[in-house]
Amino acid sequence: MGRDKSTWTTWQADKSGGAGGDYSKTYYPQPSFISSRRYAAHLDTSAHTALDFRRSDFHELECWEVPNRLELWAATDIASLVEALTVRFGRPPPLPVWTDNGAIIGLKDGARSFERLNRMIEAGVQVSGLWCEDWAGVRRTAFGTRLFWNWEWSAERYPDLPRHIADLAERRIRFLAYANPYLSTDGPLFAEADALGLFVRNDTARTYHLDFGGFTAGMVDFTNPDATRWFIDRILRRNMLDFGIAGWMADFGEYLPTDAQLANGDAMLLHNAWPTLWAELNARAIAETGRTSDALFFMRAGFTGAPRHCPLLWGGDQSVDFSRHDGLPSALCAALSSGLMGNPYHHSDVGGYTSLFGNRRTPELLMRWAEMAAFTAVMRTHEGNRPDQNIQVDSSPGLLAHFARMTVLFRALAPYRRALVSDAVTRGLPMQRALCLEFPDDTNGYAVQDQFLLGPDLLVAPVESEAARAWSAYLPAGADWTHLWSGATHSGGRHVTVSAALGEPSVFWRQGSRFEELFRGLPA
Repeated sequence: MGRDKSTWTTWQADKSGGAGGDYSKTYYPQPSFISSRRYAAHLDTSAHTALDFRRSDFHELECWEVPNRLELWAATDIASLVEALTVRFGRPPPLPVWTDNGAIIGLKDGARSFERLNRMIEAGVQVSGLWCEDWAGVRRTAFGTRLFWNWEWSAERYPDLPRHIADLAERRIRFLAYANPYLSTDGPLFAEADALGLFVRNDTARTYHLDFGGFTAGMVDFTNPDATRWFIDRILRRNMLDFGIAGWMADFGEYLPTDAQLANGDAMLLHNAWPTLWAELNARAIAETGRTSDALFFMRAGFTGAPRHCPLLWGGDQSVDFSRHDGLPSALCAALSSGLMGNPYHHSDVGGYTSLFGNRRTPELLMRWAEMAAFTAVMRTHEGNRPDQNIQVDSSPGLLAHFARMTVLFRALAPYRRALVSDAVTRGLPMQRALCLEFPDDTNGYAVQDQFLLGPDLLVAPVESEAARAWSAYLPAGADWTHLWSGATHSGGRHVTVSAALGEPSVFWRQGSRFEELFRGLPA
């Protein structure tokens, strides 16, 4: 958040202490890049790095230590470069098949969450999972409703949760939760871990109490093997997997203080690498229970080597608006960038997350975001940081009907997505693809950041503007493209403008695709 300095929301946030982000910060600080000249480079370091591309005849790479290696690749096309990079950085396991059944519905409404889910299903929403990030309880802060960071079931917030989980399982619906690397200092798990000496420490060798605005927390030290073992056994296995939880948001991973004292290593150098340690820990817990490619965790943070462990990324805490660098469009740019670096499965919070200074979701934003999400690896909703002040997918019959229709479309694309999962496993190719990955000879496609290919055969240009009812898309040269809704066919190598009413995003399928019959039969 906070990269779009042209918006009123960011101006207010900066004035009141900082929005938390700008173009010098990222959740995924991996020093790698791909060039349109068909080579790639990677600095083997976790130190602070700056890449300067302002000159066309050379690149300037600044690093705060001498890297172990400067690695270079060359290939005849972009897809071959991605294949080589994913061998280097690792490839995740296949995305669980159950995610194809429909949307993962994010609700944090305590026991009422199950009632609301049932009403959505009755309205035709296709559901694969119920994600209740508030399973461990909540607290109220100035930022909004925050979770209580003590990773065990809150019987007060969710009475009889084991029965509900079992009931959902009988209906082939998974229950998902939430965890992060911190424990609130006012929670019982903090006292347990503190007594065992499992937290990172401050400069006085005492447990580092991190301020998260309204509460403090300790951070588990992943360089301590005993701490890692405790977190896996005590939280991820006993409190979650053994409890019946089928997945979780593995949040944060990017906030290691650079002045922290660790059991092993320098925090200045481990800060950027911390997301990979966090990803590996979560993957180990799942692997040890024999549930790889069944249980699912998803992260917003990453670094070199993270794709080997993390099965699913999400785009972070987008603003609940259409702003270019913080809202809906930024989730698409994140998907394209991360996909080129070895993360084949990406998604975002349907409707965005961050609502500050009076910035609120509109029904149109929520509908347009659902339209984009129907063509991504996973479709998942989020109620946001201020759920009571924002529109939700079940806030009105019209919104719910639109959302249900998008989930039907998402489910209908399951056979196509399964083929793309195979591409990810065998070649490392992402589901959401930059145009240059499939059409490297069309130089017009290299700069396109506001549309994507879902695999090789579906082109999606999400509507990213309020009140737009027509939308322009660039159709790559070398193929003919059929508009999904009208059936009109257009030659590639040019921009076309098509009708884009609510419920009909700008989507085209490639003529000659082996999935032509599936595309022709998609629900209108």
